[in-house]
Amino acid sequence: MNVNIPSQRLQNYSAGILSAAGLPEEDARLVAESLVDANLRGVDSHGVSRIPIYVKRLQLGLVNTRPRVRVVKEKGGALVIDGDNGMGQVVMERSLELAKKRLPSAGTVSVAVHNSNHYGSGAYFAKKAVASNAAIFLYGNAPATMSTWGGRERFLGTNPYTFGVPAGSREPMILDMATSVVARGKIILANQVGEQIPEGWAVDVNGEPTTDPEAALAGSVLPFGGAKGYGIALMIEVMAAMFTGANSGPEIGDLYDDLDRPQGVGAFFTLHDVSSFQPLAQFGRRMENLFEAIKHSGSENREVLIPGELEARAARRNREQGIAVPQAVIAELEKLSPDSHPLAGGNHAMADAATRK
Repeated sequence: MNVNIPSQRLQNYSAGILSAAGLPEEDARLVAESLVDANLRGVDSHGVSRIPIYVKRLQLGLVNTRPRVRVVKEKGGALVIDGDNGMGQVVMERSLELAKKRLPSAGTVSVAVHNSNHYGSGAYFAKKAVASNAAIFLYGNAPATMSTWGGRERFLGTNPYTFGVPAGSREPMILDMATSVVARGKIILANQVGEQIPEGWAVDVNGEPTTDPEAALAGSVLPFGGAKGYGIALMIEVMAAMFTGANSGPEIGDLYDDLDRPQGVGAFFTLHDVSSFQPLAQFGRRMENLFEAIKHSGSENREVLIPGELEARAARRNREQGIAVPQAVIAELEKLSPDSHPLAGGNHAMADAATRK
């Protein structure tokens, strides 16, 4: 069964857990907000179910709770940033702010980040860029969980790609995707709550298709689109590791399995000030017209969607109704919380009859 939790309650509760694990209060709030934002948008694989492993890595001293995120090289609009092994969300937030400060004069800023950790959902940072009337391309690498096309061993991560751009009065376009058939976090979540996964997501250690999430986690996820997905994943690896100086492929510490070393994750993003290229109002009108034309390009019986549109709808709905959180996840959070009150107790939650199993 799932239980509906008001988003602010879930965010405050999560921040309390992260703060108790050693994060400064402001950083704990930031990480909690990013996770709950993913839940709001219906991307539960990158939501609060990640908190237990974050806490474990914090407790083991594998993450620097007070990083000195700094620019170590700068040339024109190009920045190289050392994340000082901080929480991925904290490193990305500070890197984005450093880039935004330079954007009015530079027009475009390219940022290479190394010495970081899992930063969660890229869409969270894309929305922040869009709010500043900027477009963003974000590339991140990840622990090796996907084989190369034609290869047998896990070599590349599910390397995510994120793009965000403002669209005038319409919801912005937010494209946030893994280069695997599915984000590995969805398999992890299925394993946590005891559900099978669809065939075609992953193979086991013998290279055989599997619907068992545990076998899938021991094996490999599959690239989307076969050789094309592999090619894009490799491109992202080059940008997020070779351009940044970060760890690459098997060098990256696995978030769950390598509890003896930091991850060393990398990210590369470019930020583009819209007004440096086109008048902002004109750009907004053209984006509105483009999206309107796209929305009318389908049949009467099938809606055409803009990337990020479904997630924006889910966020509006979940703000009103609460976020449906599996009881297994709630139980894990309550074990970690310094709050004596249960997350799903009293007036804080409503059982969602529609999700009872």
